[in-house]
Amino acid sequence: MQQDKTAGTSFLTERGVRFSVHRYEYDPAGTLIGMQAASAIGEDPSFVFKTLMVRVDREKPVCLIVPAAGKVNLKQVAALFGGRNARMIPAAEAEELTGFQVGGISPFGQKTQVPVVIDAAASSKDYIYVNAGARGLVVKIAPDDARSAVDATLAPISSPQAGWKSN
Repeated sequence: MQQDKTAGTSFLTERGVRFSVHRYEYDPAGTLIGMQAASAIGEDPSFVFKTLMVRVDREKPVCLIVPAAGKVNLKQVAALFGGRNARMIPAAEAEELTGFQVGGISPFGQKTQVPVVIDAAASSKDYIYVNAGARGLVVKIAPDDARSAVDATLAPISSPQAGWKSN
């Protein structure tokens, strides 16, 4: 049985942040893990946010928190950090940097804390679900609490993917 205590949940607990933990059956062969999580926990996908790791100008690692059905605008992310481009960090490097497995990367409690950007879409929600630091485990948290826990920047960095309508 999977434990609810991870580096991510410990990080939030140590800071007195209110959250609840929700488990779901993680499918390692699945795609669109954020959408998989939304379906498994029975939540509208617009409340479920995925964690992505990028590198701006091949130098600066950044953690992005975006809607599960969102498509990241990498040029906007780069511009936030005064860069020209941003690219996804390869899985093995993201795991080494954060201390979490891909599919379970959390912005909370990373081995090497990097700047975090939360998509502005979160600000219209009372709560969002964000990975808790293990595959198949998310936390339900107020967007402002998530932002202040990691001193994140709130910015419009994504748009809905084609064929997706937000509720």
